[in-house]
Amino acid sequence: MKDLSNYSLLSHNTFGIDAQCKRFLEYASEEEAVQVASILAQEQSPFLVIGGGSNLLLTADYPGTVVHSAIKGIQQSFTDHHAGQVLVRVGSGEIWDETVEYFLRHGWYGAENLSLIPGEVGAAAVQNIGAYGAEASSIVYEVEAVEIATGRKVVIPAGECHYGYRQSRFKQQWKNKYLITHVVFRLSERFSPHTDYGNIQAELARRGITEPTPAELRQVIIDIRQAKLPDTKVEGNAGSFFMNPVVAIDKFHQLLAFYPQMPHYPVDDAHEKIPAGWLIDQCGWRGRSLGRAGVHDKQALVLVNRGGATGHDIVALCQAVRRDVLQKFGIEIQPEVNII
Repeated sequence: MKDLSNYSLLSHNTFGIDAQCKRFLEYASEEEAVQVASILAQEQSPFLVIGGGSNLLLTADYPGTVVHSAIKGIQQSFTDHHAGQVLVRVGSGEIWDETVEYFLRHGWYGAENLSLIPGEVGAAAVQNIGAYGAEASSIVYEVEAVEIATGRKVVIPAGECHYGYRQSRFKQQWKNKYLITHVVFRLSERFSPHTDYGNIQAELARRGITEPTPAELRQVIIDIRQAKLPDTKVEGNAGSFFMNPVVAIDKFHQLLAFYPQMPHYPVDDAHEKIPAGWLIDQCGWRGRSLGRAGVHDKQALVLVNRGGATGHDIVALCQAVRRDVLQKFGIEIQPEVNII
């Protein structure tokens, strides 16, 4: 177990913000997670649980304890060949995209559309990460954790996590209640590609692929993401900064009358999802900067650190973008990133 004081979080956030925390605790096993839980329960000071820091914006030094999982390991725990399903138990500290690649290499399917999303496995279950019409909640079977108040090991079925669009109980009433140790995924031995979201179909057609293999679908999604998302090593960012707003159907039809070219995706009979990146682009923000913070020139959904930006610089840009979208479209877009 790591227990460090006045620790720099520069390597733990993809925005490249050099903030410190008063104390840093890292657990690499269930037993160490129990120890960390005991420390947190006795300390009675503020604490923050982080993953890879790819959904985090630090605006100042953190005055309390930052907790991180370093639990590794991927193991098949159950297989039902008749149903074509497999359960795979993954350590919460595993890198998400490396885990997706591992799944595919072993013939376990269902995570392909979530390729190249940054972050770690534990955070994926907390955030309910999603992309190209898929969400982590569709493959999460259960979450293993340690209850901080008691040190008790618990197993939480996915149905009790109340997953929604970029939401779960871990982000709401269960915030700071558990330390996640493992996530069990339910995957399929039968590959069923989902290609009807975004520009996957167009890119497959451009490559002359009509029936993609798992590896081909993963590569297409990786290539699409890399073409429009900046490298965090070059420009600090947290990927998609805003959630795509879901609007009532009446509001959607009002907007469509003014903007017939507006992209949109049905949610249910009463709601429609509109890409936040398109809304921001229409407000003229794509490629623009506000001080040392900017909006990425290829994907307006992404805010970037142009070099030397502070967390407050990013927040100021976020507020300006939100204000303009509200003024032009009457829609409040919400940050997906956790601002500390």
